[in-house]
Amino acid sequence: MSLSADGAGPALADILAAVVPVETGDDGALIVRYDHTVASLRTVTIADGLEMISLTQVLAWDLPVNADLRKRVAAQADTTNLGTVGLLEQPGKRVDVMLRYNFPSGGLADHALQTLVLMVLAGGAEVARALVR
Repeated sequence: MSLSADGAGPALADILAAVVPVETGDDGALIVRYDHTVASLRTVTIADGLEMISLTQVLAWDLPVNADLRKRVAAQADTTNLGTVGLLEQPGKRVDVMLRYNFPSGGLADHALQTLVLMVLAGGAEVARALVR
């Protein structure tokens, strides 16, 4: 599989479209909606022959920040195996909760790539559900 160095590339879009709805954003990133979350995927060439996929999933947005929320996000971050869960501070004491995961795309068969992306998205959706309980 060869992914484009600019944006997410048509190959990645085609591979993922077989398992999730995919849109292309104005900046070329792929936008995927999964279980009440939204994720952006972008392919980045790090070095010749090394392409990485950068996945950022919004788990919750515009939440009032307080000690309880920070504690719950930290607890979820400790249980997440694929990706890093963190808070993105916004003006006015508000936060977004994000999951970020970067991984090399080289050598992955289409089905393996689909499976990996779905596992990351499912883990993020699980965190999102835990935060709104």
